[in-house]
Amino acid sequence: MDIPASPSVVLCRAVCKSFRGKGHAAATQALDGVALTVPTGAMVALVGPDGAGKTTLIRLIMGLMPPDSGAITVLGHNIVQSPHAAESSVSYMPQKFGLYEDLTVQENLDLYADLHNVSTRERRERYPILFSMTNLGRFSDRLAGRLSGGMKQKLGLACALVQSPRLLVLDEPTVGVDPVSRRELWSILLDLVKQQSLTVLVSTPYLEEAELCGHTVVMFQGRILAEGAPQAVADYARQRTFHLATRPGVQPRRVAAAWLTNSAVVDAVPEGGQVRVVFKTPAGATATPPSVPDEPGFRGAGPDVTVFKEVQPHFADGFMVLLRQAMAPPRDLPASPGGGAPLPVSARGAAPPPPQTAAMPSAEPVVEVRDLVRRFGNFVAVDQVNFQISRGEIFGLLGPNGAGKSTTFRMLCGLLPLTSGTLRVAGHDLRHARASARQTVGYVAQKFSLYSHLSVRDNLEFFASAYGLRGRRRRQRLAWAVAEFGFSTLLASATGRIPDGFKRRLAMACALLHEPRILFLDEPTSGVDPLARREFWKRITAMADEGVTVVVTTHFMEEAEYCDRMVIMMNGRILAQGTPAAIRQLGATAAVTEPTMEDAFIHVVRRDPRRSSSQAGT
Repeated sequence: MDIPASPSVVLCRAVCKSFRGKGHAAATQALDGVALTVPTGAMVALVGPDGAGKTTLIRLIMGLMPPDSGAITVLGHNIVQSPHAAESSVSYMPQKFGLYEDLTVQENLDLYADLHNVSTRERRERYPILFSMTNLGRFSDRLAGRLSGGMKQKLGLACALVQSPRLLVLDEPTVGVDPVSRRELWSILLDLVKQQSLTVLVSTPYLEEAELCGHTVVMFQGRILAEGAPQAVADYARQRTFHLATRPGVQPRRVAAAWLTNSAVVDAVPEGGQVRVVFKTPAGATATPPSVPDEPGFRGAGPDVTVFKEVQPHFADGFMVLLRQAMAPPRDLPASPGGGAPLPVSARGAAPPPPQTAAMPSAEPVVEVRDLVRRFGNFVAVDQVNFQISRGEIFGLLGPNGAGKSTTFRMLCGLLPLTSGTLRVAGHDLRHARASARQTVGYVAQKFSLYSHLSVRDNLEFFASAYGLRGRRRRQRLAWAVAEFGFSTLLASATGRIPDGFKRRLAMACALLHEPRILFLDEPTSGVDPLARREFWKRITAMADEGVTVVVTTHFMEEAEYCDRMVIMMNGRILAQGTPAAIRQLGATAAVTEPTMEDAFIHVVRRDPRRSSSQAGT
């Protein structure tokens, strides 16, 4: 689908950009002949895996670096010749927006107004609008450092809008932001486009956010794979997308992990208690849904999958088809959406993936939390929290920014002492034996916490020593990490210079070197592209099947479907606790009869009467 004809705010033609490699390393081609048009009053989403070129393209459009070749025009100005020509009419919110945390909300706004030469009269007109739009008015005297992640992003957006731009450019504005705040931020953006005809160019790793935009651009390895309305991208998965219903007692995450190994499958994820599968080739208009026959090795009387049902594709389904097509030999995937080829033989039943009916988590409690309290002065961050986690269980800690889940998480890891209550991890009482308990756990922090100036090899060696690995076991575990996570060509690379996806892999590898019984993952896939998230959860599912207990915090509600059980926290207390099916039902209303996990999360959080008084706090 072509972009509707209208005056263009951004026009890129044959844009190329490469970055020199260090030492003898080859140059990296970040952009390769990119052509892009952003019309007036449109919201355009850039999506793609890590290294696709999204941030590079944004920086070139902003005039922050020159292209190697090609033309870039912004609001009629040649940005290649005059990088600053359009800056008075363009606002940019990068991934790490420069808020001053020791200044108040009001002082941050004033600072950006000064930088953009906004007059006193314009401030009197603009500030009330920005405060009303972001709900920041009552927090104008609050230090920015004391705002929650979602409110910080709203303040960043207000600062970016203080000069009334004609073009707003946002680079992953909602990474690390909870679903409630994310939905509120997008509501603001959509209103700006609708009511003020503001033009917005936004990159996002959240594919459901791209579906809210009028136009989407799918990038891969510096090139544009496809562009058009979200539905046009979704159509690449037309007649290929199915729901697989599973037998009672069969965990959808295990079935999804198995189907991801099938060569006929593009994507498989748990969704609403079922498994959403996208096949490589379409079924055709008259084809019947595929079935899975009984096979040797299936446990019980029948197969794990009982029913296939074709469903309408989402943007994410088409996105995955496009990426798999770009990564595979051309003969393996059709180049156009909605073809009429028959469903692949392996999907019709000749070779279903192996069943995944591994034993459910054992009843043995590995983590026991009773009446857990943590105070910081007079502030109660965690208030009378209770739960247990069994061996081999994936347990989720969910909640909006500032809910207390990170504080709970740090106490579980032995990184923060509790104020009162009981906390036992792997048989150790953390009031008295935090050091001993840490020997049995692995920890992956939300923010990258390895040594950026050291090589990948040096980081692995350092953590092997820190965990006391010696001799043959040390060599075996290091070799395992290199092979398992694909580091063989990156061992000499400085960790700070490798792609973000590989940084996450390295953090995971270091946490697993000593083969911990419990793995703590704090927002492990924040800012990670969808392909890397699929790989991550496939690995976590396999580890849980081997008896490793996994405790995870996440703001991706579709990832909560991988959990065996979870809690939703708010203001330091647990609002809800249970299986994914039980949590989803909490979101059921007369208007929403089949709630998603995000529907349930937002419903539970918004009905808490204390939410409005705490949403700005950390």
